[in-house]
Amino acid sequence: MEVITPPDDLSSFMAILPPQLRSILEKDTNGLYEVVLDLGRLPEARYLDRHTTVLSDEPVTEHDLQVAVEKIGQFSGDNRAGIERTLHRISALRNRSGKVIGLTCRVGRAISGTINVIRDLVESGKSILFLGPPGVGKTTKLREMGRVLSDELGKRVIVIDTSNEIAGDGDVPHPAIGRARRMQVAHPDQQHAVMIEAVENHTPEVIIIDEIGTEQEAAAARTIAERGVSLIGTAHGNALDNLLKNPTLVDLVGGIQSVTLGDDEARRRGTQKTVLERAGQPTFDVCIEILDRQTLAVHRDVAGAVDQLLRGWKIHPEIRKRDESTGDFAVVQKQEPIVAASADGLAPFAQDWGNPQDTNLKVYPYAVSKGLLERVVKTLQLPIEVVKAIDEADAILALKSYARAGAKIYSLAEAQQVPVYVVKSNNLPQIQKALREALHLDESAIGAVDIEEDVDETEIALEEARQAISRVVDRLEPVELAPRRSYIRRLQHQLVERFNLSSRSVGDEPMRRLRILPPANSQQNQKIGYI
Repeated sequence: MEVITPPDDLSSFMAILPPQLRSILEKDTNGLYEVVLDLGRLPEARYLDRHTTVLSDEPVTEHDLQVAVEKIGQFSGDNRAGIERTLHRISALRNRSGKVIGLTCRVGRAISGTINVIRDLVESGKSILFLGPPGVGKTTKLREMGRVLSDELGKRVIVIDTSNEIAGDGDVPHPAIGRARRMQVAHPDQQHAVMIEAVENHTPEVIIIDEIGTEQEAAAARTIAERGVSLIGTAHGNALDNLLKNPTLVDLVGGIQSVTLGDDEARRRGTQKTVLERAGQPTFDVCIEILDRQTLAVHRDVAGAVDQLLRGWKIHPEIRKRDESTGDFAVVQKQEPIVAASADGLAPFAQDWGNPQDTNLKVYPYAVSKGLLERVVKTLQLPIEVVKAIDEADAILALKSYARAGAKIYSLAEAQQVPVYVVKSNNLPQIQKALREALHLDESAIGAVDIEEDVDETEIALEEARQAISRVVDRLEPVELAPRRSYIRRLQHQLVERFNLSSRSVGDEPMRRLRILPPANSQQNQKIGYI
């Protein structure tokens, strides 16, 4: 790891300490992180490897603290100060009368190479949010990102430096941020106002902000993002799900709203009538959890990850690990694809299929797998668009079990004056037949293509599991799937877990298969002894 801190930087830090402590520390400065001076207590040195060393048998005196305070800059409203033209940060503890009775002296280092592990994300131009506990290098990464974006990528970068920790104390910013410009904040309460001022007055392409912690700052961040400026920042919290539980900062990831579903919709989704959903688009596109100084968990799609968390599903971000000695990194865990739930609660196979250019029929799927419907349309190149709302539709494609006589779908169809086409089950031939009827085509017109050949075994198995999940939720009876290989059964197990159901593998190879069980509190489940 290459350290670009000027040679006299550590000397400036040592100069504020009592002479007896300075001589001890100079013997071992490798990995020095903080020096703690508390009145009447023994002084301590903390190192990056988490070990702590007592520096002296003599307790810290008022004179020691007074000498140190006189050598550093003025304390701001958040009780932080610095040493001019350096990155060191000094934080004060005060008694009730405002007198300094303790100092936390943190060593500031400008380190190159720390963002190699996420350089592709930095160059993407997306807004990035960093999460992680104190001391894992969030500010160090922000500092180097400012330099790389301004010097190497030629971006107009503004650093909002509330405590002068990113670009150092004094009026001239530290060279570690490159050509990025720095805006200081007179008082922490004004950080949100300075953020807005930066956008209005200085035409930045990127704004870097450390420690977004208030509702006003979260609102300012959203305003900045809506004006087309990229944001790179940090927030309080160790992980993405922590932010969802923080009412002050949840707006950074889209906010949460309570939605009441109708009876049919709740049954199709297999959820309660009142559910939590994301209220809007997240302020940040990417979220990076800093697990330790060399290991990161990357959520490339914050919106999708939040949606999964709100549904109670497990998320598996991409894990990247950096080799400290070489600076190279490796992806040690790939991100599990994030799927978006369709209106019936079942996830489609793909989200990026294009619709036919000359669409002449808009179809709304009611309890029919949107994934299968879109695959039929795409594979056969039918003049059909799959729509998300009934009021947009020219026709409704409904599953028979949800379209019995007197079902609500018929009154909705009558109100919209659109026909309802019914399929007996969620399978390819049934959907193909219904679309042929809706388009008034002969069987020969679209019957020559074998769609099954266009669907691999994994997709067929997962769709089978989705259909079975719907039957289990609707009928509260166990369902057994077709025999599958162990790898595919594992994927089916994971899908079942997302809908808060349980499953088990039964039978012997090569006929081993999945059995999906109804919720444990259902009467039918108790009757057949599955609990």
